[in-house]
Parts: sequence; C-alpha cells; structure tokens
Amino acid sequence: MKHLKLGSCPDLSFWIIIYRKIVDPAKRENLPLGTWFLELGICILVLGACSFSIAQVDIYGYFEPQFSGMYYDSAFYQVNYNKLRIDLKSTAVKNIEFGANVIYLLYFGKKDWDILDFLPEHIVSTIPSEMYPYYQLTFKDTLFLDNAYARVNIRRLALTVGKQQISMGTGYFSNPTDILNTKDALDPTYEQPGHNAIRLNLYIGNRMNLMGLYTPIASDWENSGKLVRAKIGISHFDFSVSGHEYQHTSTNFYTFQQTQERRMLIGADFVGELLGLGVWGEGIYNFIEDEDDDFYEFIVGTDYTFESGLYGMLEYHRNSLGKSDYTEYNLNDWMRFFTGETKTISQDQVYGFIQYPLTDLINIGGSIIVCVSDKSVAFVPTINYSLFENVDLMLMGNFYVGDEGKTFSSSLGNGGFFRTTVYF
Repeated sequence: MKHLKLGSCPDLSFWIIIYRKIVDPAKRENLPLGTWFLELGICILVLGACSFSIAQVDIYGYFEPQFSGMYYDSAFYQVNYNKLRIDLKSTAVKNIEFGANVIYLLYFGKKDWDILDFLPEHIVSTIPSEMYPYYQLTFKDTLFLDNAYARVNIRRLALTVGKQQISMGTGYFSNPTDILNTKDALDPTYEQPGHNAIRLNLYIGNRMNLMGLYTPIASDWENSGKLVRAKIGISHFDFSVSGHEYQHTSTNFYTFQQTQERRMLIGADFVGELLGLGVWGEGIYNFIEDEDDDFYEFIVGTDYTFESGLYGMLEYHRNSLGKSDYTEYNLNDWMRFFTGETKTISQDQVYGFIQYPLTDLINIGGSIIVCVSDKSVAFVPTINYSLFENVDLMLMGNFYVGDEGKTFSSSLGNGGFFRTTVYF
C-alpha cells in the first residue's frame, strides 16, 4: 500500500482538483506494456524527424510562474510553482506531422497536506487511525513527456498515434461525453493532459466526419478503450453521436483497494445558434456490465455577447451518479471527486460566467457555481491582462459559501492565485 500522492497540479490554490489537470507521473510505473512501446516508438519518430531537418522543427512553449494563497483555519498558506513547457513540431516528412512537449514543474511553499483536514469530522471518524498516513498529499517536482505523437495525413484520412490531446463534447463547465478528461470547475479552460491513443479521422465531406479511437489503458484489448464518433453539420448546428466501451477503475478509499468494471457509453452532443443565442448540450447514458447501477449525465448551456462587449454564459449540469442529500456524502464520494474518478459529488449544478472588456488589454469578469443539490456556492472573480503581445497576467480568486460537509463549504478555505504566462 502506498501513501496517497495525487500528482502535480498547475492550479495549486484549489487543492480540491489537484489530480485533474496533469496525469500523475508516479502512475506511469503501472502502465501496460503496449502503452510503453507506443510512447517509445513515437519518441523515436519525433527525434528522427528533428534530426532529419532541424531547420523544419518549430520550437516554442511558455514559462508560467503561479503564486497561490489560501486562508484556512485562521492561517494563510502559500502553494506556488514554476512551470516550463517546451513544444516541438516538425513537418519535415511530407504528409507527416511529428509533435511532442515536455513539462517541468518546480514547487515551492507548502508542499505537504493532510486531506483529512478538509473533510467533515463525521467522515474522518469512520477511518481507522492507522490509515491516516495514507491520506497525505505531497507535491513533488516533476519532469515528464506530456505529448508525443505522429500524424499521417492522406487525402481525407488522418491517423494519429501516440500521446496526444483528446477532447470531446460541447460543454464548458463539464463534458459528460469525455471520459478521458475531468475539468477543473473553477478554471475549466486550462489545458488538459495528453493521452496514449491511436486515432483515425475520416473526413467524408463538408462538415461530415468519423472518428475511431483506441486507448490502450488496460492490460489487454478487450478491456482497453474503444470509441466511434460521427459528426455532421446541418444549417447553424453541428451534431455528434458516439459509442464508447472502456474499463473504469474505482477505488475504495477506506482500504485503497481498486476494482475494475467494463462500461458502455452512448452519447450525443450539439452546438449552434438559435434566435441570436449560442446554444449547446451533450449527454450520455452509461451501461455497467453485470450491475444495475447504470447512470446518465447531461449538460445544456447558452451564451450571448451584448453590443457593449459584455459576454454572459449559463449552463445546467446533472449527474445521476451524484447525491441529492449532502448528509449522505461519504469518504469515497469525496475522494473519488477529488481524484477525478467522478465528475461531481452532487447531482445538480448551475454554472454562470460573465466577462467584460474593460480596455483592449484588460478583461474583468468571473464565474459562479451553484450546487443546487446541497445549496452551496463558489464565487470565482477573474482579471485577465495582456501585458505584452506574448505575456498574459491572470488573477483569480475563489470564495466558498456553504455549511460544513457541502460541496463548496466555507470550511474548505478561501484564496486565489496570480499567474503569469510568458510565451516564446
């Protein structure tokens, strides 16, 4: 049994979603053999392309220091990082694109946390005291390959092999059709990690395409992920339908034992314009093999930009896996939410966002997340400033309003961060 180490999080002031932004490099030691060969082969291809013609290799990236603060339990804590990302891309070989990026994260400030400090006492009291050390969270400096892929383009066909960006769905706050990524509700636009996969895109015609995806995340073909997705554009709308078979890992956080179950997901999404409003939605139904715990999830949203430049957006999200009564939340509910095994701990959420261009370079705004099921609220004010052409500044706060034990309990602490991104 290992101590709980939940990876490396770019957004450190929001420890709740620490696992969701970047895949934990420590888990790489448990990757299937096929996945290792996949990454190794792509690395060789990328290096080969770079050697073939260094003049045709684009090198770019960014440096991102972030200073985070949290006021919790009558004390103020700092959790900061420096992040360097270097991207390589080459088209030296005709019809083939090679790409890769490396990320280095250096942490400073408070690195060690006890997750049990943030859980209600009636939940902590159910955990045997000898298990307490396993709920320690440690931020460690990391260096890892986030993406490494090769893409072959032949007429209407594109084949991508390797660790690559994969995102699906039309929702902003959450994407029910995307089981590979879990967004941070407080910062949903932040970049997602790469995933090992073989992806085939077939562009049938104007606004029509098919996608097949194989993700070797299990030890064999049968339990690895397999997805088929069809997309078509009609008038002012785009529609997609998908089917996804995959293996889901669930952890019992009382014992840290893991179980696997096969799931079949049927999903659909749409996005378009109606009466001057942007509208979108997506939903899924999950069939769980050998169990009667099938569940569904959906999100619908709309947005509008006024003549003054004021932008507003509203979304409603429902996850039947969540609970409608917060007094029923248990340790597994909280920990599976923290680690991204489930997208939400409660059933119903409403997400609102506004933004206004104060000047050509400064945008002010913020979001509000209302957990309808347990009547707690998170306020997230933001300021974005394009200091120079390649330098962005971002200031974000988070303030929780809710009783202890609720999703956005004020006992979780309030704070924010200041992030600078320098592109090169």
